[in-house]
Amino acid sequence: MPSELPATPVIAEVVDKYADDLVALRRDLHAHPELSWAEERTSEAVVTALEGAGWTVRRPEGGGVLAEIGHSGPLVALRADLDALPVDDLISDPWRSTNPGVAHACGHDVHTAGLVGAGLALAEVSARGMLPGRVRLLFQPAEEVMPGGALQLISAGALEGVSHVFGLHCDPSLDVGRLGLREGPLTGAADALTVRLIGKGGHTSRPHLTEDLTFALGKVITELPAILSRRLDPRAGVSVVWGMVRAGSAHNVIPHGGVVAGTVRMLDAVAWADAEHLIRQLIAAIVAPYSVTAEVTYQRGVPPVVNHAESTRLLGTAVENVLGVHGHVSTAQSLGGEDFGWYLDSVPGAMARLGTRSPGGPTYDLHQGNLRVDEAATGIAARVLAEAAVTALSD
Repeated sequence: MPSELPATPVIAEVVDKYADDLVALRRDLHAHPELSWAEERTSEAVVTALEGAGWTVRRPEGGGVLAEIGHSGPLVALRADLDALPVDDLISDPWRSTNPGVAHACGHDVHTAGLVGAGLALAEVSARGMLPGRVRLLFQPAEEVMPGGALQLISAGALEGVSHVFGLHCDPSLDVGRLGLREGPLTGAADALTVRLIGKGGHTSRPHLTEDLTFALGKVITELPAILSRRLDPRAGVSVVWGMVRAGSAHNVIPHGGVVAGTVRMLDAVAWADAEHLIRQLIAAIVAPYSVTAEVTYQRGVPPVVNHAESTRLLGTAVENVLGVHGHVSTAQSLGGEDFGWYLDSVPGAMARLGTRSPGGPTYDLHQGNLRVDEAATGIAARVLAEAAVTALSD
């Protein structure tokens, strides 16, 4: 196990002291979820907690919270996301969402409460003269919408002077008390794609007199993923998955309009740079035989999260100081999108996956209304994030 830093027992002491408060905060945030760019109540809860602990706090225009502590020396940033998802909360706990159709189904309530806990711990470390530099907390809006609220915080100066940035993301497939860590690519790039077709409709008994838009839409749905698999390097792991299809309202009417929408994901940043131009070309070629008009809306989303080697080492050391040498395990790259990648495009940093499954309990999935987390993960997140900041500043 790495040598314990002087601040390590202080961090543990403070997080233990506030353990019940952090769980209560997480439950309060879960009961009052807010969608992307509307995280007003959530942000005020963060401001109240941190200002009371001595942090210098500001609310950037556009949303989110930036907080800083320390007077001189190197600067490390810690990040959490604030927003919830437009899904129904299916849990039956007393802290079930009170906002119909909105739920913390991706664990951002845990991320936020965990970073508040790290802030409380670091405030005490600073008060005791044990903080070897400065720490900035990034409470970010709108992670769940493309291209993500990270760009807004970056434009507000969130990364100015920062040497490393660290973050955690809930992983319901990993037991609480474990963190998944990986040097290099952790997530994939993710874009949003909408294809709207317009053409001459008519009666299904006379498709030859129409432009049979529904048939053309079906071709886009099936052919685009197939052709992409032959036009882009298969090692890029390109995946086009449709989430919404809409056309027509009667079984015997060929409609004059239809739309299909989904995501384009890939593991490789080089393929991400080429994907939009190629996809627009392919859609035009697919629909050409049917004489329909295709309107393509392609929104570039987020780049892959690529963990920096030195930052990953520092984060691993922090995990070991908190949980021991078995506290982190290897984790695989996923196709999930995470706008933390924008931070890592600018400064070195690393993200780890935070185990939230109760040992022996069921495995849930993210972005589902039945997501449940082991609440011990909140305190673990607080300790690991605070430890990561002190570890990086002491390195």
